[in-house]
Amino acid sequence: MNWTIAIPEIVLSLLGMGILIFGVLQKRNTFHMCSMLTVGALIFTMVLVVSGASGLGYSGLFLADSYAVYVKLLVLAASVLGIVVSLDYNEHENLRRFEFPVLMLFATVGMMIMASASNMMSLYMGVELQSLAIYVLAAFARDDLRSSEAGLKYFVLGALASGLLLYGISLVYGFSGSMAFDHLAFVLADPSRASAGLVVGIVFVVAGLAFKISAVPFHMWTPDVYEGAPTPVTAFMATAPKVAAVALFVRVMIGPFGHLVSQWQQLIVLVSIGSMALGALAAIGQGNIKRLMAYSSIGHMGYILVGLAAGTQVGVRGVLIYLVTYVFTNAGMFACLVAMRRRGRAVERIADLGGLGKTDPGMAAALTIFLFSMAGIPPFAGFIGKYFVFVAAVNTGLWTLAVIGMVASAISAFYYIRIIKVMYFDAPEAAFDARPSSLSVVAGAGALFTTVFFIFPAPVVAAAEAAAKVLFG
Repeated sequence: MNWTIAIPEIVLSLLGMGILIFGVLQKRNTFHMCSMLTVGALIFTMVLVVSGASGLGYSGLFLADSYAVYVKLLVLAASVLGIVVSLDYNEHENLRRFEFPVLMLFATVGMMIMASASNMMSLYMGVELQSLAIYVLAAFARDDLRSSEAGLKYFVLGALASGLLLYGISLVYGFSGSMAFDHLAFVLADPSRASAGLVVGIVFVVAGLAFKISAVPFHMWTPDVYEGAPTPVTAFMATAPKVAAVALFVRVMIGPFGHLVSQWQQLIVLVSIGSMALGALAAIGQGNIKRLMAYSSIGHMGYILVGLAAGTQVGVRGVLIYLVTYVFTNAGMFACLVAMRRRGRAVERIADLGGLGKTDPGMAAALTIFLFSMAGIPPFAGFIGKYFVFVAAVNTGLWTLAVIGMVASAISAFYYIRIIKVMYFDAPEAAFDARPSSLSVVAGAGALFTTVFFIFPAPVVAAAEAAAKVLFG
C-alpha cells in the first residue's frame, strides 16, 4: 500500500490535533496563537504537497496526481487567506476562540481528500469531513440569531444533499458493480453498457455535488447562509470549499463518467444556464452586499460549469484557470467587506459604501478592481477566466450556452457597476474605522493579482493545462 502519497493530509491532521490540544490546555485566550499555528501548518502542508509522491494508494481509494496537487495548493492558499481575514473580525465580534482556525484546518483536510478521491467512498468521506466543520463555522456566532439560523439551515439542507449523493452512489454501485473511478471508466468505456438505472444514479450524484457548489436548482441555502454566517466564514465558504467541490465535480464527471458525456452534458448545460440566469437577475434588487455576493457566486458557478459542459481537456483547463481568478478576487473582495466597520460595528448594506471614493480611496480602488473582475471586464483576471471557459464551449459547438453566458455576464455587470456608482457618486457616509494591516495585505494582494494576471497568465495556464491533461491521459 503506497501510504506515502497521503503524507500531506496525515501531517496536516496531526498538526490540527496538536493545535487543538494546545488550545485546550492553555488557560488564557489562544485564538491568535492557534490561528498563526494553523497558518503555519497550512503553509508547511503546501511544501509537502509540492514535494510529495504521486500514485494510487489505499486500495485505490486515494490518488495523488498533478490535478490533485493543483487543487490542493489552491485550497490551502484560500484557507490561509480565510484565516488571515478572520483575525481582526473575530476580535471585534467576541469570536476569538481557538476552535475557529482548527475547524477551518479540518475542513481543509476534507477538501484535500476530495481533491484526491478516486473512489465513491473516499469522495463521500472528504465531502462530509469538510461539511461537518463548515456547519459549525456557519453557526459560530452562537449568540447571533442570524448565525444560528444560517448554521441550522445549511445543516438541514446539507443533510438532504448528502442523502441524494449517497443514493446516487448506491445506484451507481448497484448498476455497475464498482465504486472505483478507474473501474467505472473501464466498464463504461462502451456507453451502451450504461443502463437507465446507472444514468439515474449519475443524476443523483450530480444533484449532491451541485448542492456543494450552490448551483441552480440546489442554491436555496446560499443567500441566507452567506448573510447570516460571520463574514470571515462567508469568505472561507465562498472560496476554498467551492474550489474543492468544483474539482471533485470535474473529476467525477470526466473520470468514471467521461465516456457518457452525451448522457450528462445536457444536464450540466441546464444547470449552468439556470445558475448564470439566477446569478444575473436575482442580485439586481439586493441591498445587502453579502446576499449580493451569494447570488454572484451562484452565477460564477454557472460560468464554471460552462467549461465542464464542454467535456473536453480545453474545458477543464478553463475551469481550473477560472478557479484561480475566482479565489483571489473573492478573497480580496471579502477582505474589504470585513473592513466595513463604522464606530466598532460591522455594516453590510451597499448604501454604507456611499462616497467611499472620497473617504477611503484605497479601499474604493480595490473594490472597483474586484467588481470589474467579477463582471468579466478586461483586462482584469475575471475576464481571462471567462474567456477560457467560453472558448471551450464554442470549440465544442455549444454556441447557445456561450452566448447565454455572455448575455448573463453583461446583465450582472449592472449590479457590480452600481456599487462603483455608489462609492464614487453618492453622498459620502461617515468614514469607516481604520482597518488592520492583515485585511490591507489580503485586499492589496488580491487587487495586485487581479490586475496583473493578464500580463503573466502563462504559469497558471501551463499548470492548469498539465492538471487537465491528467484527467484525459
